[in-house]
Amino acid sequence: MPVRPPQAGRIFAVGSVGVSQEFLKRIEEAGAEEAPHADQALVEGIPNFISSPEEFIRRYPDLADRPAASGKQAWAFLPLIASGRPLGVFVISYDRPHTFTHEERTLFTAVSGLVAHALERARLYDAQYRRAQELQRGLLPRELPSLPAVTAAARYLPAGEGMEVGGDWYDVIPLSADRVALVIGDVMGHGLSEAATMGRLRTAVRTLVDLELPPDELFFHLNALVSGLGDDFYATCLYAVYDPTNRHSTLISAGHPPPAVVLPDGTTHFPEVPLNPPLGVATPPFDTAELALPENSLLALYTDGLVESPGCDMHQGMAHLAQCLSTAHATGTGELDTLCDSLIATLLPDQRLTGDDAALLVARTHASVPEDIASWQLPEDPRAAGQARRNIGDQLARWGLEELVTTTELLVSELVGNVIRHAKGPITLRLLRSRTLICEVADGSPTMPRIRRAADTDEGGRGLQLIAALTDRWGARYTPSGKCIWTEQPLSAAS
Repeated sequence: MPVRPPQAGRIFAVGSVGVSQEFLKRIEEAGAEEAPHADQALVEGIPNFISSPEEFIRRYPDLADRPAASGKQAWAFLPLIASGRPLGVFVISYDRPHTFTHEERTLFTAVSGLVAHALERARLYDAQYRRAQELQRGLLPRELPSLPAVTAAARYLPAGEGMEVGGDWYDVIPLSADRVALVIGDVMGHGLSEAATMGRLRTAVRTLVDLELPPDELFFHLNALVSGLGDDFYATCLYAVYDPTNRHSTLISAGHPPPAVVLPDGTTHFPEVPLNPPLGVATPPFDTAELALPENSLLALYTDGLVESPGCDMHQGMAHLAQCLSTAHATGTGELDTLCDSLIATLLPDQRLTGDDAALLVARTHASVPEDIASWQLPEDPRAAGQARRNIGDQLARWGLEELVTTTELLVSELVGNVIRHAKGPITLRLLRSRTLICEVADGSPTMPRIRRAADTDEGGRGLQLIAALTDRWGARYTPSGKCIWTEQPLSAAS
């Protein structure tokens, strides 16, 4: 029973039973113009019944050899039409001549209608599923950034065949001072609305991260966002901020399983992270955890779809993940893309049988070189700006960055001067030599600076405008004792 929708003047056999492949190939190579018996049914929308080879030859003398080649002696060519649109032709053939009764013609016509609507529903389902997957993949990072603090790789796997799209997601976000945020989450449920919610969450995280909010305050806003979507929505999320200057990471989780940590000696464990409820049902405040990560440690963030299945609970899956990571370390699997593929192949050997989508994010940490960090405590008086300039000049000379001295001294004078005038100590000045030259001034005041438009008669108010003009990027972030204002200048200016 071949189903043959004509496309661009050709006929394609979608499926068949009891028809030789040689004959199907001949039909496809001949084209639609040499199949008027089928084309008539499709164009006119009327079933075409032929009871014998003689009748076929009498009606289509140019195709007299066709009955013998097909090995059939009676045919019913039934148009497949759904929503007024022709889909193809459904052909029922007989090995012997056959006279079609009125009841048979009525039955075959009804069957062709059912087949047409089934095919149309399948086409619409495939189109919707494909668009949903494209939407979901479009909401995930196309590629992960290359950063000094971490090397990262990730994988996303949709649920098994026939399942709807889900809300698993991940991201790697650069922060100030070479820090980096690693985030992974899972919106509960499957469907377009869950995928859209995932996109909202990822966008919200990036927006809040740009504001340099502390992790617990960031989760406060995320929880409010998910709560505002209604009672049917909630999500789990794990967020980690790694600082390469002190090799520490701040972790916060909302109902999400903890990361797996592989230390340089191969020891694998799951750190204790405070168990906050999922976003959407949590009640702030959110608790955080601090984790020391030696150079070349490995962090593996994942969603429950990777470690949980009907035949394996989460604890068993996490133990299996830890074993796989330890084995990979012992065998020297250091390339992260290879590691991701190995973990997926081992933990999800048959992806078609998975009932949930899964995401995996692995990151190898890199510590800042001590020689690339310089820090000074400054007095809380007007002499601080002069001392800061001397420290800057000496350090940049040692680094061979003399061409950045004048600009950096101007930046530091403005930042330290603002602290003396508007904030309070203690004052800390820090320089980081990385892909850019990072200059930071920290003080004891939580009041954040903001750019304002200064009038022509104003004596001040142009300092931040000057900083913005002299740097590639600048910003401010809260610290446990106050705030830190940072700037970045390209090192190429010194070459």
